[in-house]
Amino acid sequence: MIIQLKKGISKPMLENIHFVLNEFKIKNNYVKTQVAEYLVCFSKNEFDIRKIGFIEGVEDVHSVTDDYKLVSKKWKLNNSAINLGNGIVYDAFNPIVIAGPCSVESEKQMELIVQHLVKSNIKIARGGVFKPRSSPYTFRGLGIDGLKMMYELCKAHDIKIVTEVMQVSQIEEMLPYVDVFQVGARNSQNFNLLDALGSIDKAVLLKRGISGTIDELLQSAEYVFSKGNEKVILCERGIRTFETAYRNTFDINAIQVLKEKSHLPVIADPSHGVGIRDHVSKLALASIVAGADGVIYEVHPSPEEALSDGQQTLNFEESNYLIKQIHSLQSFLKSN
Repeated sequence: MIIQLKKGISKPMLENIHFVLNEFKIKNNYVKTQVAEYLVCFSKNEFDIRKIGFIEGVEDVHSVTDDYKLVSKKWKLNNSAINLGNGIVYDAFNPIVIAGPCSVESEKQMELIVQHLVKSNIKIARGGVFKPRSSPYTFRGLGIDGLKMMYELCKAHDIKIVTEVMQVSQIEEMLPYVDVFQVGARNSQNFNLLDALGSIDKAVLLKRGISGTIDELLQSAEYVFSKGNEKVILCERGIRTFETAYRNTFDINAIQVLKEKSHLPVIADPSHGVGIRDHVSKLALASIVAGADGVIYEVHPSPEEALSDGQQTLNFEESNYLIKQIHSLQSFLKSN
C-alpha cells in the first residue's frame, strides 16, 4: 500500500496517520521525493484501504502488492515524464536519442562527436570517463578531467551529458558536470551507490544487470526512488545467456514488460545489446517499435581506432542514416 500525503502536511497530521497505521499493525516507511511525500506500507493481512483514505492529511491511497511499490504502475497509471531542461522530456510520445563514444578519449575526438550531434540535432551525449573494464590492462577512462572537457564542449551547444558513475565517492565531484548519472550493468545492484543517487536531484539512468531479471531491475529502481529521487530511467541493454554468436541477448520483450509493470521511462541500448555494429541500427529501430521511450548508442569518428567497444560503435555516416530512419519511423508510428 502507498499513502500519498497532502502537500504541506503538518507534523500533527502525520503523527496521527502513523498512530492509525500502528493501530492496524501496518509497518510503514516515510519517503520524501522532489515531487511528493509518501508512506510505503506493508501488512501481513488484507486491509481495506478505505479505512485510511478519509484521514486528514491523506491525499490518496493505493493498493500495491508488488515488492517494488513506488516504481510500480499499479498506483501511478500515467507514465512518468522526466524533464531534463531545454525542452528534453522523457515521455511516451517522442523517443529521445542519446549518442556518443563508449569512452571519452581526447578533446579532438569529442569535438568531432559534438559537431556530429549538433548536425544530427541530438541533444544528449553519452561518454564514459570512468570505465569498468573486464581487463585491468585496457583503457579505463580519463576520469574527472575527461568529464570537465566533455562538459565544456557540450555546454557550448546546450547538449546534456550522460556518463557512468561507479562509486559513491565520485558523485560529489561529478555533480556539476552531469545531467544524467548512468549506473552500469555491473553496478545495477550496488545498493550503496543506488542509495546515494537517491539523495540527489539529478536523473539516474539505470541499466539492467548482466544477468539481472526484470524484477531485480525494478527493485534497484525502487532503491533510488525510495531515497527521494523520482527521476529514474530504466535501460534494457541485453543479458548474458548461453548464446555466443553476439555479445548479449537483447531482450526486446523486456521493453514492453517493463512499461507494463512500471510508470518509469524505458530506453534501449542496442550497442551493448548485440555488440555487433552491423546490427545496432536495426535493433534500435526495433526497440522504438516495441515501445521504448528512447535509445542510447555508441558513435565514434573512427570506430576501428576506438580505445573501447569499437566493434559495436557506429561511425558518423551510419549514425546519420540511423537518425533519418528513426525520424521516418516516428512519423509512421504517429500517423498509424
